[in-house]
Amino acid sequence: MGGLKTKTSSAMLATRDVDRAREFYSQTLGLDLIEEGTGGVMVYRTGDTRICVYGSEFAGTNKANAVVFDCGDDIEAIVEDLRAKGVSFEQYDFDGVTFENGIHKAGDFRMVWFKDPDGNIIHLNNG
Repeated sequence: MGGLKTKTSSAMLATRDVDRAREFYSQTLGLDLIEEGTGGVMVYRTGDTRICVYGSEFAGTNKANAVVFDCGDDIEAIVEDLRAKGVSFEQYDFDGVTFENGIHKAGDFRMVWFKDPDGNIIHLNNG
């Protein structure tokens, strides 16, 4: 059986406006919409995983990371592409961490945060 550790998981992100979310995840982030179900549920491919976006009145109430992308050495290029598409990046203050051009730097580690239209926090890193 293997339990949950052998099973694939997906991030679930709530939206108040399915059409606005579809534009953001498909156009701004450039993700591939691979399935669209009843009630506006959308499934996007992200590497070997999935992100499910669904309608909910509770969208945007999470104040922590909703999904994390490991971007490796592509993080700077991804940030520039997102900036060109109008994405605004969050700036947080951490001891020993600098912030420049949307990217937090702690030694060689890079971290980026931005919000989707519903306020879900999306995190990128080079880990």
